[in-house]
Amino acid sequence: MSYTVGQVAALSGTTVRTLHHYDQIGLLVPGGRSHAGHRRYDETDLDRLQQILFYRELGFPLDEVRPLLDDPDVDPREALRRQHRVLTERIEKLTKMAAAVQRNLEAKRMGINLTPEEKFEVFGDHDPEQYADEVEQRWGDTEAYRESRRRAASYTKEDWKRITAEGDRINRGFAALLAAGTPADSAEARDLAEQHRAWISRNHYECGYEMQRCLGEMYVSDERFTATYDAIAPGLAVYLRDAITANADRRQERPGA
Repeated sequence: MSYTVGQVAALSGTTVRTLHHYDQIGLLVPGGRSHAGHRRYDETDLDRLQQILFYRELGFPLDEVRPLLDDPDVDPREALRRQHRVLTERIEKLTKMAAAVQRNLEAKRMGINLTPEEKFEVFGDHDPEQYADEVEQRWGDTEAYRESRRRAASYTKEDWKRITAEGDRINRGFAALLAAGTPADSAEARDLAEQHRAWISRNHYECGYEMQRCLGEMYVSDERFTATYDAIAPGLAVYLRDAITANADRRQERPGA
C-alpha cells in the first residue's frame, strides 16, 4: 500500500511543504512515484518519517537527524545523551525564568520604585511591571492593594533584595519538607505557613488567615502561580496551599497555637 504526500502529511501531523523539503535534502525520499510523477510513500517511508519526527521533537536539527538514521558510525545513544544534557540545561533556565515571573507578579502587585538597573539586579532580566494592568484590575479596589503600593513606594533596592531572599528561603523550606515526605498538616509545614503569612504582613500588606487561604487557592487555580511553585518542586503549589489551610484551621480553632 502506498500513500500520497497529502495523506502522509495528514497521518503524521506535518505539512506537504515539510515533506517536500525532506525529499529535496535527501532525508526522506519517497519509495515510489505515480505515473504522473507524484510522490508515493510506502510503509518503510512512514517508519522512517516517524523516526525523523521523534528526533525533531527532541530538538535535533535536520543536519544531525540523517546521520542518526543512516551513518553506522554514529551512536544514537550518545546523541541522545548529549541532547538530554541540552534539554536539562534548558529546563534549568526555564525554571529560573519561572521563578523570576513569580517575583515579577509579586513586585508589581506591591508597586516597584526602583531604577531599571536596580530592577535588573533584584529581579533579573524580566520586567516586574509585566502584569501591572491585570493586578490593578483584579485587586485595585482593595485596601491590601493600596497598602502594598504605599509600602513598596518607600522600599530601596536593599529592601527588595532582603524581601526576595526571605521569600526564597520560605519556598525552599516548603520544598525541602515536600521532598522529605513531611505531611502538609505537620507542625513543621504549619510553622512555615505562619512564616509565609508573617512575611506578607511584614513586607506587603496585612495578611489575615482568610486572606492567606485565598492566596493558597490562587496558587493552585492560577496556572502561572502553579507553574512557578511547581518549577521549584513538582507538587509544591498544592503542598503550600494545603499547609496554609492546615495552619489557618489550627490557628482559628486554637488561637495562639
